[in-house]
Amino acid sequence: MILVEDWAEIRRLHRAEQMPIRAIARHLGISKNTVKRALASDRPPQYRRPAKGSVVDAVEVQIRELLRDTPTMPATVIAERIGWERGMTILKDRIRNCGRPMCRSIRSRARSIGPASWPSATCGSPTRTTLSAMGRADARRSW
Repeated sequence: MILVEDWAEIRRLHRAEQMPIRAIARHLGISKNTVKRALASDRPPQYRRPAKGSVVDAVEVQIRELLRDTPTMPATVIAERIGWERGMTILKDRIRNCGRPMCRSIRSRARSIGPASWPSATCGSPTRTTLSAMGRADARRSW
């Protein structure tokens, strides 16, 4: 593969300098076929790396099932349940920012349940205690 600068130089030498393909190849130290390919292409070359899989791909189905049942499950609990023995960063990144619409919707539904939808606890209800009641056994409770 040639660099963008080489591609531009090949085209300049051929069009502006009227240099033949063989002379361009000799001048730049590249193959004649490379020169021909550069002249035939309309665009500069781009490096494209083939997509590699992730180690998390093998357990993604299990992760989705766990998140479907309990959307707010922490990544550490998920790792324990699926038997994850690798680093936590890559697993947490996949769980947090899955990159797929289904996974995002699972997490977004879990985040949409906020304090507004929690049961309300009013003053005097049995769910509330004062700090002093929690610290001392003889303290009076506020309910």
